Amino acid sequence: MKDISIDTPYATGISRLGIERALIAAGRDLGKLRLEDVALVEDFHTMGRIATYQLVDLTGLTQRSRVLDAGSGIGGTARFIADRCGCPVTAVDLTADYCDTAEWLNELVGLRDRIAVHRADVTALPFADGSFDVTFSQHVQMNVADKDLLYREARRVLVAGGLLAIWDITAGSGGDPGYPLPWAERPEQSHLVTSNALRGAIQTAGFVIEQCNDRTEQAAATMRAILDSPPDPIGLHAFVPNFAEKAENLTRGLADGTLRAVQVIARAVR
Repeated sequence: MKDISIDTPYATGISRLGIERALIAAGRDLGKLRLEDVALVEDFHTMGRIATYQLVDLTGLTQRSRVLDAGSGIGGTARFIADRCGCPVTAVDLTADYCDTAEWLNELVGLRDRIAVHRADVTALPFADGSFDVTFSQHVQMNVADKDLLYREARRVLVAGGLLAIWDITAGSGGDPGYPLPWAERPEQSHLVTSNALRGAIQTAGFVIEQCNDRTEQAAATMRAILDSPPDPIGLHAFVPNFAEKAENLTRGLADGTLRAVQVIARAVR
């Protein structure tokens, strides 16, 4: 068996190892794991499960909806949708460790039959045109320099009239945020644009924006409350290196205006 160094953020198996240790330390029975047991560790985005609830509620999913979670991380959004809405979900992420961890968690909570996990690039999706009715994209575009390509590909795999549901961080005003951040250790790893530029890229790719909601104040207050709460053994710190500092920098950026949190619902035009 290959040795796994816990100092290597994305070594194969490191996310699963950290999460497994956290679950066991918290007294969870891995043989009887429930979806709520992993809620605090699986939503790798600002406001966590709260943001996922809000975004899913805006899409009107049914059991017949074909859903893509583009940039799925360890699969929290995919599992939430599959469990709550009962529809099939396809999850895509570029990081092999995240995909492996997602499949492991899907199996543990009894959702493997509803979720298909693929390791792929969100700018070159391995699916035919019009394969999905709704695509979710939570905290993805800040790691993608070519926004036009990202959203053209999202449009390609959606049916005409399909929805793109986005929860993301954009550049604000007042200078650059502090690093490290949850998605980038250093500034050169981050590709933030303003909210206006983000909307422009989405529209150019073939979408009509139906909602664009600035949730910065709510996000800052929620993140501050989370950071000020007593620590829980199950959380993103289980597999995200140096998470406390990253979350603090994110929260400070939202509070001082250098970062904005936006929620977007866009419809693919015919």
